[in-house]
Amino acid sequence: MKNQKVAIVVDSTAYIPPDLVKKYHIQVIPLILSWEGKSYLDDVDITPTEFYERLSTAKEIPTSSQPTPAQFFEFFSNIANKAESIVGVFISDELSGTLDSAHSAAEMMPDYPIEIIDSRSTSLGLGFLALAGARAAEDGMSSKEVANIVRNLVESVRLVFAVDTLEFLHRGGRIGGAQRLLGSILSVKPLLHLQDGRIEPLESTRTKKKAIQGLLDRFENETRNKEGVHVAVIHANNPKEGQFLYDKVTSCISPVELFIAELSPVIGTHVGPGTVGLSYYVEP
Repeated sequence: MKNQKVAIVVDSTAYIPPDLVKKYHIQVIPLILSWEGKSYLDDVDITPTEFYERLSTAKEIPTSSQPTPAQFFEFFSNIANKAESIVGVFISDELSGTLDSAHSAAEMMPDYPIEIIDSRSTSLGLGFLALAGARAAEDGMSSKEVANIVRNLVESVRLVFAVDTLEFLHRGGRIGGAQRLLGSILSVKPLLHLQDGRIEPLESTRTKKKAIQGLLDRFENETRNKEGVHVAVIHANNPKEGQFLYDKVTSCISPVELFIAELSPVIGTHVGPGTVGLSYYVEP
């Protein structure tokens, strides 16, 4: 007998706290980091600490890739032995081929119910969507009902971040609409966000301090006097500014939940060390 009605599946960029992964039986499929001829499962074979330490002296910038359709098929098949259905929530299709692989695998299992959702986000933008789905699944909803709740929340989730340099986004081909800032790559500290799943510029500032203030101003404007705010602080080997953001958030609102997460190697290789940001949404 299958012991779970709906299994929630995410990729390794969701950064859901381990206790919540365990509580809701969330299944995580790792993305892949390729570096100097070797492949590593994201946050499994190489941790953020190991990654950022090695990156600081590396001559070669690593690349990332998604699991193959065959790997997804094996992953889904193992879950199908324990759950009646799957709702998969994955990194934006604009940032990764993960969604395509998941769709291909789902097509190999036509008689098993699988809902595949483009989060249009990553990091805890993706994580918050999956958690909303996991809570709906725990309440006994069907896979279609869970998927509808997640899809209806996609437009509400924000991910805003400041990078030390656009160099990593440019090298990794994930720069999106921020391409137009490249001419001043050395003289700006851009504030970026995900819009329709793409990285787009919000503001160009001359210092990281001003970028972070711009981030906080936007957050405060969008959450002021609101109930049901969910927030996550994200950082890439930057605990000091991460803690600064965490303290600022707690001083201005009382969120329903507040997480802090370090970006895994796969995302860290694209945004670069020093990145800091917020993901958040207000309950409808």
